[in-house]
Amino acid sequence: MTIYTASKSQAQGRPGWSINFRHPLRRDSRNKPGLKVRRGLGTTSADEAEHLVRQMNALLGDDRWWSITRRAEALAEFDSRVVDAFYDEVEPAQTDTRAIRQSLLPLPGRDDGYSRVLLVGTTGAGKTSLVRHLIGTDPDEDRFPSTSTAKTTIADTEVIIAPDRYRAAVTFFPEADTRGGIEECVFNACAAALEGENDERIVERLLNHPDQRLRLSYILGSWKKRKTTEEISSDDDWNFGGEPTVIPEQVDDVDAVSEADAVTHQERLRSYLARVIELAETIAKPILAELEISFDTAKPDEQDAALELIEPELGQSPLFSDLVNDIIDDILTRVDLVSAGTFDRKRSGWPIEWTFETDKRDEFIQQVRWFSSNYAPSFGRLLTPLVDGVRVSGPFEPTFTDDLPQLVLIDGQGLGHTADSTASVTTKITRRFAEVDVIVLVDNAEQPMQASPLAVLSAVGTSGHYGKLAVVFTHFDQIKGDNLPGPAEKRQHVMASVRNGVGSLKEVIGGGVANSLLRAVEHDAFMLGGLQLNTGKLPPAIKGELRRLVERCLKAVAPPKTPDAAPIYNLLGLDFAIQAATQKFHDQWATRLGLAVRSNVPKAHWATVKALNRRIVFGLDSYGSLQPVADVIRELQTQVSRFLDNPSKWTRDPADETEAQEALASVRQAVFSTLHDVARSRIIDEEQPQWNAAFDRRGPGSTFERAEEIKGIFDDAAPVPGPEMKPNTVAFLNAVRSLVANAIQQSGGSLESAQP
Repeated sequence: MTIYTASKSQAQGRPGWSINFRHPLRRDSRNKPGLKVRRGLGTTSADEAEHLVRQMNALLGDDRWWSITRRAEALAEFDSRVVDAFYDEVEPAQTDTRAIRQSLLPLPGRDDGYSRVLLVGTTGAGKTSLVRHLIGTDPDEDRFPSTSTAKTTIADTEVIIAPDRYRAAVTFFPEADTRGGIEECVFNACAAALEGENDERIVERLLNHPDQRLRLSYILGSWKKRKTTEEISSDDDWNFGGEPTVIPEQVDDVDAVSEADAVTHQERLRSYLARVIELAETIAKPILAELEISFDTAKPDEQDAALELIEPELGQSPLFSDLVNDIIDDILTRVDLVSAGTFDRKRSGWPIEWTFETDKRDEFIQQVRWFSSNYAPSFGRLLTPLVDGVRVSGPFEPTFTDDLPQLVLIDGQGLGHTADSTASVTTKITRRFAEVDVIVLVDNAEQPMQASPLAVLSAVGTSGHYGKLAVVFTHFDQIKGDNLPGPAEKRQHVMASVRNGVGSLKEVIGGGVANSLLRAVEHDAFMLGGLQLNTGKLPPAIKGELRRLVERCLKAVAPPKTPDAAPIYNLLGLDFAIQAATQKFHDQWATRLGLAVRSNVPKAHWATVKALNRRIVFGLDSYGSLQPVADVIRELQTQVSRFLDNPSKWTRDPADETEAQEALASVRQAVFSTLHDVARSRIIDEEQPQWNAAFDRRGPGSTFERAEEIKGIFDDAAPVPGPEMKPNTVAFLNAVRSLVANAIQQSGGSLESAQP
């Protein structure tokens, strides 16, 4: 039986005492009981802290207290600080951060005369730059929202253009999510140490998570604050302008971290580096020695096998958990630096929400930047990686119009650049389709209609939201060619790529949906360039396109016309659609899991599969490009959409294909909306014990065993119908049949036969 004990400690540079203990009920990142908890006691007295430690040891030593139902009794027996430290988060609830933002700062909608606009596009396409122009913020003075050629936006940024004072509501990722990411960063840094990387590479692994969402350098500070003269001189070798680089002078920058703080951050990072190396030396290398593996000369598959054995041993080490807790303590000190506005925080100190309002525009943007910026001089103070949503409201006035347009602009994380034609659009984006009036796909005119934009078009089309579609092509000014002398020829060049891209989708999504998409794009395509500039510096034609885009968004408030022609279906053919969808889903995932080989689907690395497994265990549904819920939605929606394209008959014949697709749009939308909940329930919620079992796999061969476990989950949750109809297959078929039948009837259609 495990014996749990508590101790006290002081964080570096902080006078207060904390209590440390492994929690018998809370699970760590390995999904095992015994999460290492560190909690501030709110006292600088060593004697008082020791007294509280004795109380905690009494509570830990008697398992009769280990139930949330005993909390009230415990308050009568122990100090409230001890009770809170033990019982808080014993039953963690999933936090609906969008609901929190909605309660703090409601999003207006069609009933309020507002049009909601969702911007979707690949990383670096320019959608956030477009938002800057739509809300009139300056790229140099305001730097809001933040832009970069790399992945910048990880939080939902929601802007309400409203004629009142400036207000903000910011929500944060749960502490458990961030803790898990930090643990992965520490492990990756240890792996870099084993690989013999230099200090800079090791720290780089520590500060930057592989999926680029958790960038600890924003919070803790960068490894090197300023380049030396020699390094800048070396950079001149890459200077295309021919002019030498000038070392910038330090200027008075209210957002910049002071030199003294930068030195402190650097010292702290050096201490973290030393502890990572100590972990590699004392935990990882003895395991390698026992396995008789030399990491430097081992083959890649041998290294992977060794790392999977090392990972759980590192996680159990007090050195590892202490390092993770110290990093979290450092993060909380950065939260404390924000003096403006109001935080709501958990008793552990972790932020839940932050609100702020003012009449002063400059002050407002300066404060919001702490939660949304990627400004390098501010590294060491930014909270951006902790934030999952920023909602702001105020008189953000675009300079190319005379009035404040009643718009809500929703900008989220960019789509990845991928050549994978099987890539899905994340459910975080697709769930928004039904809630907005306009879906603006932002694409790069220099290389239009690559895999990711086409995936968006496919999702918009098969979900029946093609009437909401508009496409903005950025970098229009960068299109060059001897055969493209003017704007008209450039536009024709871009639209030819659109027609070619949409044409390539016809075989998958059907001709009717593809034609509807093409009509939407040809009607609502906008050519923009120079978005990195201030709006005032844009040529008149670009400002005209921006005005036309705003007008398109405002007109979307008017309710769409619904044809009186309604489809009538026989569901007998639906089973074939379900069979085709699930077979494709299983074929793709067998390859991702390394259980089969297909040329158009990449195999996922074992660590990526395990990271997905970990996130599902803790309530999420995806990791990077691994999105089983989004994948099963995509395949089912695509095949069901093809089924819906062919009703048995109509209440009256549609006048043309356009009217037919308008009539079918509401059915597709209803299917798509419901399918999100059904897919999530079957793939994630109902299979939690199996996901837990897959994650618990350890030791030699565990990568293959985990892959087999996950395949079994998919076989049970989304089985391929066939001659042998097992109970789970029948249940799955009935669930999808019922979903489609209800969608048809709720959207004005009907069935030839009774619902199954």
